[in-house]
Amino acid sequence: MSYPVISNHHPLILASESPRRRRLLTQIHLPFRVASGHVHEEETGDKPTEVCRRLAEKKALQVYSLSDRSWVLGADTLVVLGDRVLGKPRDEADAGTMISLLSGKEHAVVTGFCVLDPSGRPVHSEAVSTAVRFKPLDDREIEAYIRTGEPFGKAGAYAIQGIGAFMVESISGSYTNVVGLPVCAVVKALIRVAAIQRFPLNPSQ
Repeated sequence: MSYPVISNHHPLILASESPRRRRLLTQIHLPFRVASGHVHEEETGDKPTEVCRRLAEKKALQVYSLSDRSWVLGADTLVVLGDRVLGKPRDEADAGTMISLLSGKEHAVVTGFCVLDPSGRPVHSEAVSTAVRFKPLDDREIEAYIRTGEPFGKAGAYAIQGIGAFMVESISGSYTNVVGLPVCAVVKALIRVAAIQRFPLNPSQ
């Protein structure tokens, strides 16, 4: 069965409240609107890639009822250091602990995403991982960064697209994945499942 492609008349539904994901989709001029639900994100027991993919699918399925039979994109990002998953910090002390753990080390940022077709069927599920290395940080740098308020609401307690960029020595993999959405992989997936025919889109669409 064929469905209308994503366009200004049939925008993608982003199942996320993340301003960073909204900014990335706006940047590439992909028509979308936000419809977010509430999914419990404290899942454990599987590989981070599987946890991310499962949470992304849950988010997408939860908002499908609000989608008016549209294409839906769900996404979830985790920061992983060894076998430890770092979520969003609860407070300043938690943020300090996370950044201290990441100091001078390489960690992985994993984003899972899921695409539903307009019938509500999952047609693509994928997890993308990027390796990020932090420079060694001293206590004053960590404390000053926490005082900016930027670590809060961010997995791993930092934002590579913000002030937190000063801590990042190098990355290997997708930069936008670290921000919150692997744009290249998402666009490739949307083309593969016929949600869009080609990219960039015609501005008149």
